[in-house]
Amino acid sequence: MTTTIKPLVICLCGSTRFMTEMAEANLELTAAGHIVLAPGCNLKQPHPLWDTEDKLAALKARLDALHLAKIDLADEVVVVTDHTGYVGTSTQGEIAYAEQLGKPVRWWSR
Repeated sequence: MTTTIKPLVICLCGSTRFMTEMAEANLELTAAGHIVLAPGCNLKQPHPLWDTEDKLAALKARLDALHLAKIDLADEVVVVTDHTGYVGTSTQGEIAYAEQLGKPVRWWSR
């Protein structure tokens, strides 16, 4: 009988201004055999789901909670940024949350 090794579950964190970089990190990590959890909505891009301030505020709160749940599920957190190393307030909070849980945090940038 062969033993199946569970793939590492990685949660990507970072500003949605780096969605291109997140897509590249997701591709590389997935190709390396990992399960990747990532932001699914880019609120910086127009969309009918968040086309009013009320809808945007409600969705942002749900997405923030959902992302923390992704961190809960992850074995590791990868913070994605660009060459500037920018990390916003939300991402700083996600890093602190992951560290509180004892999750390894590492960085990915281009």
